[in-house]
Amino acid sequence: VQLQASGGGSVQAGGSLRLSCAASAIFSQNHMGWFRQAPGKDREFVGVITWRDGNKDYEDSVRGRFTIFRNGARRQVYLQMNRLRPEDTSVYYCAAGNVITSTVRDSIRYPYWGQGTLVTVSS
Repeated sequence: VQLQASGGGSVQAGGSLRLSCAASAIFSQNHMGWFRQAPGKDREFVGVITWRDGNKDYEDSVRGRFTIFRNGARRQVYLQMNRLRPEDTSVYYCAAGNVITSTVRDSIRYPYWGQGTLVTVSS
């Protein structure tokens, strides 16, 4: 499984961006997660979608502002980010794996990762 993330860029606070993550070949992983890592900080969970039933979970600071959705036919997952804040500035990564539900927020559970895309939010 190869993942290709795209859609990062620079935006002012309050603006929006949409990130995309495309999966190659046969896609057998059930969870697609988004994580982010700011300079000098640990990688943190942003959100996840279960491919089979579309269930979603979000980190508290992005809940209500960010939305994950998928296009099964195109094997793509999207992260729609609205009302962006300067503290959202990070490199964003998509990840895939067959993950136990109780551990979906744990980055080490995901064996497949995209290359990361930079999101910069200015105040």
